Amino acid sequence: MRGRTSAREREPLLEAEAGDIQDPARGEIHEQYELGMSDVQESSYVALTFEEAVKETGFGTFHMLLLVICGWANASDAIEILCVSFLLPTARCDLHLGTGEMGWLTASIFLGMMIGGYMWGALADLKGRQRILVLSLTVNGVFGATSSLATNFWTFLVLRFCSGVGVGGSLPVIFSYFSEFQPQNRRGCMISALAAFWMGGNIFAAGLAWLVIPRTSLSFQLGSLSFPSWRVFVLLCSLPSLTSALVYALGMPESPRFLMETGREEEALRVFERMFQWNMRGTARSCPVRRLLIPTIEKTSSKFYNTRVDWLKDQLLKGTDPIRKIFSRKLAPTSAVLSVVFFSISFGFYGLWMWFPELLKRIEISGGSACSNNLSSPSSQRPENVTCYPVRTAVYKEGFILAAANLPGNIFSILMMDLLGGKLLLCASLFLSGLSVFFIWEVKTTIQSLVMSCLFSAISVISWNSLDVVSMELYPTNLRSSAFGVFNGINRIASILGNVAFGELVDVHCTVPILLVAFMLFIGSLASLKLPNIKNRELS
Repeated sequence: MRGRTSAREREPLLEAEAGDIQDPARGEIHEQYELGMSDVQESSYVALTFEEAVKETGFGTFHMLLLVICGWANASDAIEILCVSFLLPTARCDLHLGTGEMGWLTASIFLGMMIGGYMWGALADLKGRQRILVLSLTVNGVFGATSSLATNFWTFLVLRFCSGVGVGGSLPVIFSYFSEFQPQNRRGCMISALAAFWMGGNIFAAGLAWLVIPRTSLSFQLGSLSFPSWRVFVLLCSLPSLTSALVYALGMPESPRFLMETGREEEALRVFERMFQWNMRGTARSCPVRRLLIPTIEKTSSKFYNTRVDWLKDQLLKGTDPIRKIFSRKLAPTSAVLSVVFFSISFGFYGLWMWFPELLKRIEISGGSACSNNLSSPSSQRPENVTCYPVRTAVYKEGFILAAANLPGNIFSILMMDLLGGKLLLCASLFLSGLSVFFIWEVKTTIQSLVMSCLFSAISVISWNSLDVVSMELYPTNLRSSAFGVFNGINRIASILGNVAFGELVDVHCTVPILLVAFMLFIGSLASLKLPNIKNRELS
């Protein structure tokens, strides 16, 4: 292992001495010496690797500002996903939704995320993180806002699907982008802090629902369209995505890691200079990062196609290239295990979480368990037999409490991630999450139901934070966004199945889907034991 010195010790090897050139007859030589001096000085600096360059720029104001900006984007995705679950107890009457249709509606956004995750993730590895974040966040916000105007189930379904395409792109790219600015010794902690903003988005959505939906005074008439309070809620939920897109478009740099991998050294140096200036404000030092160790870029020759069919085949092969690389011989065991973990946690978590507002409404009506027999018959949940008004404020208050229950788990993740490692936290939290879900169907009172649900909320968020850290550090830069996109695709398939299964089974008897959720979380816990240990691993 080669010895490392700080950039402050890496001074230029040659210096000009005024006494060397004093003879006027040697003026031409003097001029040539001065002209070439900057090139000599520049070449004399040691080329730094990415990890060395990030370390030399320091850690401080830039990283905190980046955390807030990326965190707000992450929160905006959470708001767009969860807003549907909060509006359903009220909107189902205006849109004439049965329980099965509610399941498909919550599943539609995950179908969009599955497609968007793979498409945007692959584009981010080719075109850059910052540009794709602007586009995906804009798609999310525009279609989310437009869905507030939907007058029937199918229009609302399509628009929420399109919004999901945007969410599916921004989620994986945000984490890749953010991790590629972090020093190695703080990466786990900072990614956990970024993941904690999902809780912030959850709390924001729940609090906004609590403030807006029960207030029928906010309703108004927009031409021939009645605009009740739940439509106002949907419109407000799109604003975080649109503001995030604006911030990334106007003020955020490209990932320095991506710039180095694509041979754009000058641009990467400017980003490191910007990081240094923000982190070292008030000091007289100049940025020590002057040269970078740029990896060799493979040159690809142009291809000529005899027919359009040949061109189409080549494009399809390029489209599946990330999947083939992720499941190559070297990465196949890790990718297979991560696929099982992502499927298990997504089926279990989203299959239950998206239905919590509806379950809380049933608990409020029965005064006890959500699985009460009088609420479990299909006929009782047909649209014509459901009453949505007056709006039950307690449902949204309890939803807010449930979202806030994420806080202890997020704090624990931030403090313990670098100490214990993502693998240990992932395995333990998945097992405990399954255990808490197992007892939800046993409770008999409203308070017991809320306590067990909050326990699940606090523990399950540790699983998500750990999985974000693990999946970020197991793949190289040229596959990181693609890998996260592929696994988010698996995530969405599981989320769709979980929501549809819950919608179809909850009226038969809600004990069945709840126990199914517990079983899937236990499977994820066992599978995570097979993951490699990534504690304090360098980004490859």
